[in-house]
Amino acid sequence: MGLERLESEMVLKTVETLHVRIAARFPDRGLVKVAEELAGLIRESSGVEDRLRQRLVWTRAASRVLIVAVLALTLAAIIWGLATAFGDETLTGVQWLPLMESTVNDLIFAAVAIFFLYTIPERLLRSRALKLLHRLRSLAHIIDMHQLTKDPERLRTGFKETSASVELTLDADQLIHYLEYCSELLSLVGKTAALCAEDSQDNVVLDTVSTVEGLTVDLSRKIWQKIQVVGELREDQSSSAV
Repeated sequence: MGLERLESEMVLKTVETLHVRIAARFPDRGLVKVAEELAGLIRESSGVEDRLRQRLVWTRAASRVLIVAVLALTLAAIIWGLATAFGDETLTGVQWLPLMESTVNDLIFAAVAIFFLYTIPERLLRSRALKLLHRLRSLAHIIDMHQLTKDPERLRTGFKETSASVELTLDADQLIHYLEYCSELLSLVGKTAALCAEDSQDNVVLDTVSTVEGLTVDLSRKIWQKIQVVGELREDQSSSAV
């Protein structure tokens, strides 16, 4: 296995391992279902990608054959028109204008048809990749929602709750583990997004992958700030106890 390519099997294995770890520590938390959803997305994507690659081989071959046919027909029409025109000695300079206009139109239509046929395989890949990336972006926001109410400030001595305060049922150690799991899930969402760029050179797909990766990094940075606060609070409490 080469080191220059991200393999979906390895990403899936990592997600499944993380799912087991989360289920062992927080079996009743919704984060378990998030890990299951991410693993399901990778499995679904891998199965679809295998079938899609087979379809792309035939689609690419068919599009190339049609491109050659369009080129051949266009050239044949232009050559026939020119040969007919040169064989007609009655044509004057002005009468050549319709032939020139027709030739230019044929070339324009041929170029449009060739571009359309050439980009069919790439557009097929783009459609599939963008659907998966949209679901991954939504999943990243779902993970962020899971950690949003886990406020480490509530562990601070003297914190006063209000009637609208969300109940925090985790102690400092559990909160750190929970936030670390959220960060790992976000990282794996980014890795799954990167899988979409392995077989694509489409600028739209690459830009969307970068957007999802940037989103997961930004969200993970906020989580690690919380983890740092929890660590500082735990140290302060340990020092006070001594």
